Amino acid sequence: MSRVGKTPIDIPKGVTVNYAANSVTIEGPKGKLIYKLKDRFSVELKDNTIIVKCPSEDRHDMAIHGLTRTLIKNMVIGVTQGYSKELEIRGVGFKAAVQGKRLTMQLGYSHPIIYDAPDGIIIQTPKPTQVHISGIDKAKVGEVAADIRKFYKPEPYKGKGIRYVGEYVRHKAGKTVA
Repeated sequence: MSRVGKTPIDIPKGVTVNYAANSVTIEGPKGKLIYKLKDRFSVELKDNTIIVKCPSEDRHDMAIHGLTRTLIKNMVIGVTQGYSKELEIRGVGFKAAVQGKRLTMQLGYSHPIIYDAPDGIIIQTPKPTQVHISGIDKAKVGEVAADIRKFYKPEPYKGKGIRYVGEYVRHKAGKTVA
């Protein structure tokens, strides 16, 4: 059996968990998330814990068992605490601003880059060179951060671009003239 999959998930106060029709619904103070289980998997609720049941000792089933347990655990954390990612923009004249759910970035191109935030994601710009992304779905927060970073990945010569806060970009030496 999967070691990760066997570990029970504690349900904190203020979170309700429902299991019906092969889907798990988790509702908490920050919102509601739904996960559809694979066909043969099931969930057992007892004593404020969630236990994911694996159908067999098959290698593939054990891998999915651990994944399913981790995804449900991430949902519980998401509806109680939420997730966030921070990006920083480096470059002369590079900046970002939010108007409603729309992020507008000036990245040295001839036109501004406009990114519309999907439902459930909050984008903030505390400073013109910082972008803060938050939400309750861990995968969606990470995907939005990666999408925004793709507009101008950090380049290794001058270090310009969009990077995660704390990300190290190895600098390369430019051409030398003899």
